[in-house]
Parts: sequence; structure tokens; C-alpha cells
Amino acid sequence: MKEESSVKLEGVDTREKALKLVQKNVWLQQTDFRKLVAKNSPLGLLGYTLIDEGETIGKIDEVREQPHQVLLQINIQGKEVLIPLHEETLVNIDHKKNEVHVTLPEGLLDIYLK
Repeated sequence: MKEESSVKLEGVDTREKALKLVQKNVWLQQTDFRKLVAKNSPLGLLGYTLIDEGETIGKIDEVREQPHQVLLQINIQGKEVLIPLHEETLVNIDHKKNEVHVTLPEGLLDIYLK
């Protein structure tokens, strides 16, 4: 089941005006985003630090929700790296410190860095 939200925008008072905005990106201030996203939502991990067995890997730049798993996008040495997040890799999420602790499969990061 896919969830949808409706937003009423000032000055958008006709169907034609509204259709021009359908499927457009929306940008929110970080504080507004944090107020709206559920604490247990994968999107809430944006900006968190990813830590693999005590070693800082990087900041989470994007969260991609796939049918069977969540992929976290980080940047390492200028390269886009996708990290699968599921019950086998997730150790802990520390919301107070904005950290996601994982245990990554051996060699996963090497694929991206070679």
C-alpha cells in the first residue's frame, strides 16, 4: 500500500496550476523535515553518521527504500557507495548521537574503492 500526502499551496487554486507541480521535488528545511518524518522511518536516517564496527564510514546522503531492503547512500573518496541496511547488518540506531551502527559484509566497501 502506497501512502500519499496532499498539500494545499497558496496561489495554487486550479487543477491546471496543480498539475504543473505533480511529481516535482520538494525541499524542506532540516528542522521542518525532522518534525514531519517519523522517528522509525528510514528517511529519518538522512544526515546520520554510518559506523561499521566502530569505524566512521560517512554521512548518509540519501535513503533508497527498495521492496526487500533499504539502501543508504554515502560518499567515500568522491564515490557514491550504496550500503544495504537490513536486520543482518543493522546493529543499532542511536538517535541522540545521529548514528547508525552496522556490521558490513567483508569486502563490501572494497568493491567501490578499487
